[in-house]
Amino acid sequence: MSGSTSKRYPAELRERAVRMVAEVRAEHESEWAAMSRVAELLGVGTPETVRKWCRQAQVDAGQRPGVTSEESAELKRLKRENAELKRANAILKSASAFFAAELDRPQR
Repeated sequence: MSGSTSKRYPAELRERAVRMVAEVRAEHESEWAAMSRVAELLGVGTPETVRKWCRQAQVDAGQRPGVTSEESAELKRLKRENAELKRANAILKSASAFFAAELDRPQR
């Protein structure tokens, strides 16, 4: 759920929606109908949002293949760390070039 137009929903709401879909599934003709009802009850923008939460919960529980939330968070952290290290390397590279040029300059 990235992007400036997406709403951020609290984790408690996402977990509650997933539980509610499981609880009300038998009362509806399809899983999608249950998700639509839960989205409506909880004021979630679209049933598709609830569907994504349910699928991610299944991945996290090992019931469905995919990248778990934990793995996704670790990947995000590593990418951020990698970008920081690249910036630090670029700074050190230009600093060492500057000092090398200073050392090569004849002294008076």
